[in-house]
Amino acid sequence: MRVLFTGAECAPFFKTGGLGDVLGSLPNQLAKEGVDVGVVIPLYQDLPERYREKLEYQGNFIVPVGWRNQYCGVFTLKRKGVTYFFIDNEYYFKRPGIYGYYDDGERYAFFQQAVIMMMERFNFIPNILHCNDYHTAFIPFLLREKWGFVDAYRGIKTVLTIHNLEFQGKYNAKTLPNFFGLDYDWFDSGIVRMDNDVNWMKTGILYADRVTTVSPSYAREIQTPEFGQGLDGILRMCSHKLSGILNGIDFEKYNPKTDPIIKANYSVYHLHQKVKDKIALQKEVGLPIKPKVPLIGMVSRLTAQKGCQLLLDELDNILQFNVQMVILGNGDPYYEHNLTEIAKRHPDKLKVILAFDVKLAQRIYAGADSFLMPSAFEPCGLSQLIALRYGTLPIVHQIGGLADTVWVYDKTKNEGTGFGFREFNGYQMVQAIKKMLTVYQQRDNWVKMQKIAMKSDFSWRNSADKYKWMYGELIG
Repeated sequence: MRVLFTGAECAPFFKTGGLGDVLGSLPNQLAKEGVDVGVVIPLYQDLPERYREKLEYQGNFIVPVGWRNQYCGVFTLKRKGVTYFFIDNEYYFKRPGIYGYYDDGERYAFFQQAVIMMMERFNFIPNILHCNDYHTAFIPFLLREKWGFVDAYRGIKTVLTIHNLEFQGKYNAKTLPNFFGLDYDWFDSGIVRMDNDVNWMKTGILYADRVTTVSPSYAREIQTPEFGQGLDGILRMCSHKLSGILNGIDFEKYNPKTDPIIKANYSVYHLHQKVKDKIALQKEVGLPIKPKVPLIGMVSRLTAQKGCQLLLDELDNILQFNVQMVILGNGDPYYEHNLTEIAKRHPDKLKVILAFDVKLAQRIYAGADSFLMPSAFEPCGLSQLIALRYGTLPIVHQIGGLADTVWVYDKTKNEGTGFGFREFNGYQMVQAIKKMLTVYQQRDNWVKMQKIAMKSDFSWRNSADKYKWMYGELIG
């Protein structure tokens, strides 16, 4: 079996979120299990020098982008059994960061066509071409309708994974001839059209042989008007090929027993050491050192999707309890400003750090007692999985992957791995926090929950097995 992944980002080379984590971890796990795996990503300017110096130049070719002929260089790097292909074009990719440019449509139109053309030229023709999010969602259509004449490509099966349906790749009809050299018939027939735009995600859902999301609950939710972002009808029509497979985390990287970033290492058998990480975190962020006061952590983009409005509405109330909080993240200036103002009113209880700091995030996962994730929607979420691994019990809105991964505390059995609320409002969130504070005082129950959480298996091994099964079904 040969699988070729493609997407806009891939850790450890480039990462802004969960997509980068998945492309950085799932191919590695599949390679460990004997699958021949490749990953194709753009060669952005920000590639760390330690990887850039290891790139091997393979050659170049011309990619027609509408009326333009664009250079495409191909570099490779082999790492942990995976072959990484980097698509080079300085006009499109020699810029800081990854997204947010006025010509992202043209950039990823070039990239998708380069991926298809590269396969035959550099002899990496897969059984499965696994596309991810809108940046590569047009590939299944292009592979069949524009490159269908290539004999070598006719046996390729395509998978499209939706990491976040909010972003769909919506572009003017003129992009068909201007970016892809295609006529307007595809638009006029409605095949690639949605709400009078060319919609890459909609087209990918129709043309991919399988469509997956990153949790079973999210697969169900996006078939409803509430979460379908306008594509719920298309997804219901394609429900026969839609499924949800939970993301995993790297259990070697996220291991409190061996993590070199945290103050004190601990395990499910030495949980008493965890308080040292709590004290160290309190010192680091400038909170009073109070080992017995429950400390809630939050590591997040500060956006409405992540539930920040609920936080603003209720934070003053939450801080009336005997509790401390530390929030790490950045994002919408509105939330940054208002959270900072609330922190000024409660200097001994709340610290807000406006930054993207991977190492501090690790110390929050280890040092906090509980971890807050009040997301409005969450396709999968990785933070709650890391928190569980570190025995830091999550408080979550029971939606998407959060509902699939956090076993909400059952008072009658005194069991669970976290706390949750179903209705997305501030009152219900506060009730879940109050329940956490109550159980925190019941030390035997709390430690029991921590141990169950730390023994939960959300490694990539389980997820990779499900993907391999699906690939096997596709190629017969």
